[in-house]
Amino acid sequence: MSKLASEPHENRQMAEWFGADAARYDRARPGYPGALVDRIIGLSPGKNFVDVGCGTGLSSRPFQAAGCTVLGVEPDGRMADVARGRGLEVEVAKFEDWDPAGRTFDAVVSGTAWHWVDPLAGARKVAGVLAPNGLIALFDNGFELPEAVMKAQGEAYRHAVPGLSFEEPSKEDRDGDVEEYAKQIYAKQYVKAAEGIQRTGAFTEPRELRFEWERVYTRDEWLDLVPTQGGLNHLDEDARTRFLTHLGASIDDLGGAFTIHYATEGITATKR
Repeated sequence: MSKLASEPHENRQMAEWFGADAARYDRARPGYPGALVDRIIGLSPGKNFVDVGCGTGLSSRPFQAAGCTVLGVEPDGRMADVARGRGLEVEVAKFEDWDPAGRTFDAVVSGTAWHWVDPLAGARKVAGVLAPNGLIALFDNGFELPEAVMKAQGEAYRHAVPGLSFEEPSKEDRDGDVEEYAKQIYAKQYVKAAEGIQRTGAFTEPRELRFEWERVYTRDEWLDLVPTQGGLNHLDEDARTRFLTHLGASIDDLGGAFTIHYATEGITATKR
């Protein structure tokens, strides 16, 4: 087994896991709040967008629905095929290597994908393709899982792989109020991204985005989503089946549905 790199953007093996079931990814992954889309469009000087790491188009379609023209840039052809099937124009490339062919854009956005991009090389590429006063907007969904569901997933892992050492996060690590959780997302995801933007010298000071929202998941919806999060990829098929069966039974015992608190967190900056 190859060793994963220390920086997310170097972990191409991990990045390619998500395309193995691109249709499920598109079906099960959460979208983004309308208030985020409205904010980004309001900050942009126009509606000609590029979506970096567009995946299956989950982060692109809300902007298209709001009247924007969106071009996706996506390194995984399997994800790109699903996005094209949903009406998005996509060019297959790593963003750092992508050739914009002299084109400029009003905004470059990236939803739950910028951690796969080299933060400095990516920011320099953005600066080169943005029109004057153009916008970079990076954002990600984080969530606060109910404690009972967190415990159920730990038990499901132990059931799937007997003898597995699974240490549940402490209460202090996983919760507090949603505002504190959002701050943790920002610290983990966007400090390096902001540093890359600042080092180019081409942008205004990055500003924080944060939107809080909730979604109710049924048992089947959550079991559809969990395999897209990457945590089951190291398990064989039988172990994954045991995990999902055990977790499904636990969710049934909890009433068959639960609410997740989401915090969509990110940053924006404007080209000088």
